[in-house]
Amino acid sequence: MANIIRLIDVTNRDGVQTSRLGLAKLEKTILNIMLNEMGIFQSEFGFPTSQHEINYLNANLELVKLGVLKPIRLNGWIRAIPADVELAFKMVPGLKHLNISASTSKQLIDNKYFGKRTKEDVIRDMVAAVKRAKELGAESVGVNAEDASRTDLDFLAEFAGKGKEAGADRFRYCDTLGYDDPFSIYERIKEIAKTIKIDIELHCHNDLGMVVACSLAGAKGAIDSGVDAYINTTVNGMGERAGNADLVSVVLSVLKSSGFAGKYQLDPRVNLSKSWQIAKYASYAFNVPIPINQVGVGSNAFAHESGIHADGALKDRKNYELFDYEELGRGEPEIIETGRMITIGEYGGIKGFRNVYEKMEIEFKDEEEAKKILDLVRYANVHTQKPLTEKELRFVAAYPDIARRIMTVTP
Repeated sequence: MANIIRLIDVTNRDGVQTSRLGLAKLEKTILNIMLNEMGIFQSEFGFPTSQHEINYLNANLELVKLGVLKPIRLNGWIRAIPADVELAFKMVPGLKHLNISASTSKQLIDNKYFGKRTKEDVIRDMVAAVKRAKELGAESVGVNAEDASRTDLDFLAEFAGKGKEAGADRFRYCDTLGYDDPFSIYERIKEIAKTIKIDIELHCHNDLGMVVACSLAGAKGAIDSGVDAYINTTVNGMGERAGNADLVSVVLSVLKSSGFAGKYQLDPRVNLSKSWQIAKYASYAFNVPIPINQVGVGSNAFAHESGIHADGALKDRKNYELFDYEELGRGEPEIIETGRMITIGEYGGIKGFRNVYEKMEIEFKDEEEAKKILDLVRYANVHTQKPLTEKELRFVAAYPDIARRIMTVTP
């Protein structure tokens, strides 16, 4: 059976680390639901050692038990030290998937750890952390090499090999500064995969504008060496500095590019038609407009003005469009209210509340239930600091107790 490319979205871990931006816990939950609907293999849903994440993380694991978040996997991110593993499972007992991270480059070992840790310390702690995670019930563990692209290749192979021996399921190669190019990352990943025979996870950044190309080249290197590849993405490419690999761009590149289409297999669960809705939701939640030239979902992605291009597209769309807009879930008309609007906010009343939910054909069994949900919707508006979307409103009504837990943060 051919090796496969799967997607691990890190919007709720790396995307929310975008400077001056972030997501409310309810918004992170809705993104997990939408990623599941899109067929994404795994969502890195947060930090199980951060106190303010705990209610959200545990509540999302309740959604897993209820079947709302299935078959997607939810993984936490921690440092590759046993103390973090212990704390993670204490605070989030239902955790089943982990990525544990250590800095591996000479630059970071010398200038971040300031000589307090050596290469030997890094490997020793990582091995101990992997073993402890497995003892505590982790079903999968990825070992992350931060700044892998500036790390000596022999040490990277040793790090990955020791992780595999300890029980790690994947090695995450982190191009933390976007330093790699598609050619260098292909060769480095191919060598590690060939030597260690461990599945490879690609975590690339866009500092030089090559993040999607590097992610695909790394995946190619893994598969060419006979192991599975996992590409890290974020919705709309959100992330630190210049961002991470955009989810929709990666999906389209694997499915449509000349070197990948028909040659490399994308996880068959991925549903491209969910692209438009998830990109729009993330844009609203982060309050960052989608650039007009954004791959697949930008307002100009299927726009033609030049006479030659317009004429060609009208004759046959394949003349100037590599893929169809319907494939991404685009093309349906969207209703924009231009008259009276009733919205629900933190000061909303029962009449307006009922009007909004009646339009969504949601009924409540009695006045007491309606007032209970109204109260939660008010809190949710305070929580997100913006009007709730239909998907958020439906979630609060369907899972009020879980919604309450998600929105509860106690300093």
